[in-house]
Amino acid sequence: MNPNKITSPQIYARIGGLLYLVIIVAGFYAEFFLRGKIIVAGNDSATANNIMGSPGLWRIGIALEYFCIICTLILAMIYYFLLRPVHKELNLLAAFFRLVSITVQAVALLHLIEALFPVKKELFEVFTADQLYTMTNFAIKSHSYGYSISLLLLGCCFLIHGYLIFKSGFLPKVLGILVQIAGIGYITNGFTHILEPSLTAWTFPIIIIPVLVAETSLSIWLLVKGVDVEKWKMKQSESSQLI
Repeated sequence: MNPNKITSPQIYARIGGLLYLVIIVAGFYAEFFLRGKIIVAGNDSATANNIMGSPGLWRIGIALEYFCIICTLILAMIYYFLLRPVHKELNLLAAFFRLVSITVQAVALLHLIEALFPVKKELFEVFTADQLYTMTNFAIKSHSYGYSISLLLLGCCFLIHGYLIFKSGFLPKVLGILVQIAGIGYITNGFTHILEPSLTAWTFPIIIIPVLVAETSLSIWLLVKGVDVEKWKMKQSESSQLI
């Protein structure tokens, strides 16, 4: 095997683009086609009964989210490799933001597992139905807050990555701008969820469009076009000379 091919930035870019698309599709499916069919907004009893009636579907959604986290960890390494020639310190900071975001997301997902506990039939002999429905609702809301915080931190990562992409020369500047806009959206939604949760019902639909445009555009570009290898190597050479 040729080691130069293994370490080629183009190989990393293609893998990163594919992983990104997998994360987008799997995450979207888990949120809107699995949990979206089970969670009934404003109706604790209906949500709890849906979970009780389809626990397997609920667990598949959780498993898909953890699968996405595994893919995101690999993607974080790929981003670190691809953008390191632009600015090592900022790239490292972005990697820290992404890793903390992933950690918060992984912990927040535990609340979705916790939501399964109150709907066990044997607990209906100890607690009233309303109490159990409320416990399930609390667990789901706790996940919602944790997930928003993880996206807030991811937004900080996006601001830095967007800047690095813009300055890179081996990726289109417009992708960097789109990623930064998505980052601002994530940060805005996160703080809105903390400071005034009632507003997230209309802020999230607003930010999701630029986020999808940015992330999908970047993933497709990496998969189809990759990076300009010659410019990447030139940037890598310039970075090495500064050490």
